[in-house]
Amino acid sequence: MEISDVEIFRSVLVFLWIVYGWETYLSYRQRKIYRTATVVPNELEKVLDQETFEKARLYGLDKSNFGFWSNLYSQIESTFILLIGGLPWLWTKSGKILARYDYGPEYEITQSIVFTLLATLFSVVTSLPWSLYSTFVIEEKHGFNKQTLGFFFKDQIKKIVVMQCIALPITASLLYIIKIGGDYFFIYVWLFTLVMSLLLVTIYADYIAPLFDKFTPLPDGELRSNIEKLAESINFPLKKLYVVDGSKRSSHSNAYFYGFFKNKRIVLFDTLLEDYTLPDDDKKKDETEKKETDDSIKEESEDKAKGDEVTEKSDNDKTTKDDDEEKTEAKDRKKVGCNNEEVLAVLSHELGHWKLNHVLKNLVISQVNTFLCFMMFAMLINRKELFTAFGFNTQPTLIGLLIIFQFVFSPYNEILSFCMTALSRKFEFQADAFAKKLQRATALRSALIKLNKDNLGFPISDWLFSTWHYSHPPLIERLNALEKTE
Repeated sequence: MEISDVEIFRSVLVFLWIVYGWETYLSYRQRKIYRTATVVPNELEKVLDQETFEKARLYGLDKSNFGFWSNLYSQIESTFILLIGGLPWLWTKSGKILARYDYGPEYEITQSIVFTLLATLFSVVTSLPWSLYSTFVIEEKHGFNKQTLGFFFKDQIKKIVVMQCIALPITASLLYIIKIGGDYFFIYVWLFTLVMSLLLVTIYADYIAPLFDKFTPLPDGELRSNIEKLAESINFPLKKLYVVDGSKRSSHSNAYFYGFFKNKRIVLFDTLLEDYTLPDDDKKKDETEKKETDDSIKEESEDKAKGDEVTEKSDNDKTTKDDDEEKTEAKDRKKVGCNNEEVLAVLSHELGHWKLNHVLKNLVISQVNTFLCFMMFAMLINRKELFTAFGFNTQPTLIGLLIIFQFVFSPYNEILSFCMTALSRKFEFQADAFAKKLQRATALRSALIKLNKDNLGFPISDWLFSTWHYSHPPLIERLNALEKTE
């Protein structure tokens, strides 16, 4: 049965709003929990104080309220863009820019690159106010933000540049393969994306991540020795062990591993470690520069007859105040994170994902899905009504990718996302059980409780919201499951 371009467009809009309505309803249910659940659950009375519980509740409520308004804006924005023909306008604009340099319509890949750059620029500009509010209002209010405004903008610019340096050549190559691949181009495209994904995973932590964060080898000591023994006990081929300075952005904590075959690395966030302080070369440099500036000011002030004593006293008071603030901050930092046994328990959980082949299973599922999607894309790319539905008189390959993967596949993507979330929760329970087999259940329970406190995770969740969204089971479910495994 043939379907008209108008019907396609209407169906896309209706489905987008159905998904938005469903997500809004789920968020409303969870927001209701934030507003009404004001007492620590019986299961956590002995391990979670009322003050921390209240802070977590307010943090969750603020994030949920922010999410409501930001999602509403995004939905209205995307609908408005579709209704006024924003996509074909931007494609035409890209062509006009190239025409100034004598590049015609035959340079479709070049036009696609310009289109991508303009779309990225638009996205960055429209999302910037929301990012600023999230970082410097919500995260700042609840004590998580560690960034200055200058650092934030520097970081954002660096991310945009790096992402475009990676994404644009890959996009151009992808379009070229589709153009020359013939009837079975989807096989070559799938192989290309597989190679690129494996390559990016391989080089990301070694070459890309260090552009944003400082990776320091974990010093020799008890923790390092115990981690190496843990890796050896399960035959995990640990090659390197790093600590990353995540605290310069946020006080949230994390740990992960990466690498292929016999070249595995483990990365610990400094915020995860209770008794660890990263070497802060930048801070020392800033202190040196500050001292030199202060000395210069002092020399100039000595030439003045008045105000010497007042200036010196003011400087001394300021220095003393700064020292006191640094000591207070250092004291506060020691209150967060996990002790060595708890860190080992967390790593036992993470290494459980490797031992139980969760990473490999996710990779296989992802690649099967990618292959099927490209095969379906090959069947739909020549359907002219898909392009005319969104206001296009031509059939650019990049636009076809955008329409089919983002809009036509939307129902499928929602179902797949839900299934992968459910599978992820199952894997998390299995990894917890693996840590239990390594005699780490008690330490893991303690670590989960500490991390929940440090990150102000709210331990109560609406069952439907949790089922749909949480790739990691809520705290109470994980603690109960660990007790059952005993």
